[in-house]
Amino acid sequence: MTQERGDLAESAICFDHVSKTFGRRDETGALIAAIGDLSLEIAAGELVAVLGKTGCGKSTMFNMIAGLLDPSEGKVRVEGRDPFRDFDWYRGRMAIVFQNDRLLPWRTALKNVELGLEMLDIAPAERRQRAQLWLSKLGLKGHEHDYPHSLSGGMRQRVAIARAFATNAKLLLCDESFSALDEMTAQRLRDEFAALVRENGKTAVFITHSIEEAMQLGDRLLVLERPARIALDLKIDQNASREEREALRARIRTILSL
Repeated sequence: MTQERGDLAESAICFDHVSKTFGRRDETGALIAAIGDLSLEIAAGELVAVLGKTGCGKSTMFNMIAGLLDPSEGKVRVEGRDPFRDFDWYRGRMAIVFQNDRLLPWRTALKNVELGLEMLDIAPAERRQRAQLWLSKLGLKGHEHDYPHSLSGGMRQRVAIARAFATNAKLLLCDESFSALDEMTAQRLRDEFAALVRENGKTAVFITHSIEEAMQLGDRLLVLERPARIALDLKIDQNASREEREALRARIRTILSL
């Protein structure tokens, strides 16, 4: 079912002994750590699901990859650069799919997908072509000129995913991107998203609270314990038997219950 991880020859993302503390202190007066001495590598082309309880440091890790936070100690590197200090360099190289679709209500589906391309100064004809292509890939052909209020929640999230892919960013960051959807819609979208990541050679990091979502999505699964230490790091075999998958669920539940 699984294979424990070793060193990765090619790293798209690297955390090297990273710690992050904020201003809060515990009862002893020590600073509370959101991340404690975290080291990991993610190879180009991997789809990694990051799973953990609330407060384990998933969001802090996510924000460091996105360049929104710098570490208190250690180094974070994305494509060999410091995402916090070289933030502008990542324009067009990194895209984020949030929990909520964050569509602009006054723009059509097509124009919402074009938004990121406008910010990258892509010519209008190419913007339109890319936006139409990705809306079609996400099953929204014929809905290009619909406004968000006329689309279902699943359709709006499809627009958000199309917007991310249309930028042709190498790295996709997903923050519980399907948690606001009903389970049947979320399950279909997870499968489609994972297939598109693999078909297009993207690197993706997916933050989730759901064991089932992590197992469905990931080529690789990281389970974090507080403060953002790796409790489990393994590859997922999507063709594993029911018994093997249930054994993994039980293993993950045990870690999360500690």
